[in-house]
Amino acid sequence: MPHAIRAAVTRDGGRTAIEALTIDDPHAGEVLVKIVATGVCHTDMVMRDGLLPVPRPVVLGHEGAGHVVAVGSAVEGLAPGDAVVLSFASCGACRCCVDHQPAYCHQFVPLNFLARRADGSTALHGPDGGDVHSHVFGQSSFATHAIVSARNVVKVDADLPIEMMGPMGCGFLTGAGAVWNALGVREGDSIAILGTGAVGLAAVMAARIAGASRIVAVDRSPERIALARDLGATEGHVADGRTLDQFGIAGFDHVLDTTGHAPLVEQGIGVLGPRGRIGLLAAFAPDTMIRFDAAHVMSAGRRIIGIVEGSSDPQTTIPVMIDHWRSGRFPIETLIEFFPLDAIEDAIAAGESGRVVKPVVRMI
Repeated sequence: MPHAIRAAVTRDGGRTAIEALTIDDPHAGEVLVKIVATGVCHTDMVMRDGLLPVPRPVVLGHEGAGHVVAVGSAVEGLAPGDAVVLSFASCGACRCCVDHQPAYCHQFVPLNFLARRADGSTALHGPDGGDVHSHVFGQSSFATHAIVSARNVVKVDADLPIEMMGPMGCGFLTGAGAVWNALGVREGDSIAILGTGAVGLAAVMAARIAGASRIVAVDRSPERIALARDLGATEGHVADGRTLDQFGIAGFDHVLDTTGHAPLVEQGIGVLGPRGRIGLLAAFAPDTMIRFDAAHVMSAGRRIIGIVEGSSDPQTTIPVMIDHWRSGRFPIETLIEFFPLDAIEDAIAAGESGRVVKPVVRMI
């Protein structure tokens, strides 16, 4: 039977308001989760603004964490009461999923952005019975409860502060995974990280954990550069019109761009050393073109890599991040500020302005 919930519903024009909805019981392969808290991610704003179109009305949110309430048929390994972190959806059957690369699932777009089940139904309904789109990133967790695809549910230890864990499912996963999984940063490597939002700062922490000898952070904000230094960057530079090579950044093993700013990416390609790799993981504007010297890339085996979700399998990368958090080497609490659900617009504004690195919305 349907359950009464509260959710932040985004309608035409990007208007978002807290509304009373009902949510279905879980179908086969689904889990009903009581959300404790959800991180606010830049991708939510991209969807809100229509740059990444999703149907309306819709409940966004894709960095949820909470506790299992009920499971549908064909769900194994999860039970009511389990503490869980929610991540992105994947099919589990395509070649990439079978190869433990679910971020490149052949069905990634329909499963994460069509905001409905595969059969076309939605899990959420308004007071008039009308459909409200759900299943964004397989979860739609800007709500007190979410129907979640079981594959994007990661069971975690009950003693964790679950209200902090949601961003492990996307933002922190993307930054840390890019360093560990996609770029394969090793002890003694050098890396330049362009942009120090939640993703970039997670990458800084991950690079330190990996043993990189030179970790350079670049950002427009002096405050963010100072934070990056606190988290493990060996040096930081405020983007003030100078180019990367003018900062002494040259011959790097790795460059990670989190900005989506084409001129900066072009500079990043230029400062790669032999066999160096640049990873691109930002939400680029449509039709963004990157220009580079093909001979420079080819002649020394340099590589340009597209990265989705840090090339992560949430079932393995999230537990690794949690282990490092427990050891004090991945201190995400320094990046988080909490907001109540009724103040979700304040949370979004705090993130967009840069005042808060990772706003997290508490549902209860």
